[in-house]
Amino acid sequence: MTKGIRLLVAAGALLPAVALWLTAAQAQTTYRCTGKDGKKYYGQSVPPQCAGAVIEELSPSGTVVKRMDAQATADALAKKEIEEAERKKQAAIAREQSRRDQALLATYGSEKDVEDMRRRALEDNQRFTGQIEAKIDGLKERAAKATPAPRTTWICRRASSRRRRRKRRRSTRNTTRTANAIFSSRRRP
Repeated sequence: MTKGIRLLVAAGALLPAVALWLTAAQAQTTYRCTGKDGKKYYGQSVPPQCAGAVIEELSPSGTVVKRMDAQATADALAKKEIEEAERKKQAAIAREQSRRDQALLATYGSEKDVEDMRRRALEDNQRFTGQIEAKIDGLKERAAKATPAPRTTWICRRASSRRRRRKRRRSTRNTTRTANAIFSSRRRP
């Protein structure tokens, strides 16, 4: 019985790894061409032996997905790839727009519902804007009524505190100088 459980656990652990490997293998594009010598060449990128030959893009199952002409130059191939990318981009944009349209249709029953919702949202925004403007006006009135402290008082206080600090520093220096003079005079013979 335990052997069977171990086998199931091992299979369960290997299953995601195998699925990941298969997905990676499917995502790869393979190119094929017939060279001038008659041999078939395969590769993840266009093989160098395929210069001037018809190149086929293969799906992971081996079927031909796209065929590129032998006369197409590198510029023409690049142009085709750009056009293909643009077409895919436009298709993605169209899918997204379709998804949004479907969401709108699922949310609202008619065009009148959309307009009513828009009107209500605009009214809410205007009401909130009015409330904020009223708050701003109130704050401006409070700021106009409040009298600022006279600047001269602050400057005078600041100057007087400077004077006190200077006075303390001077007295500390003088005390230190006096103490140094006393001690230095005692040391001399």
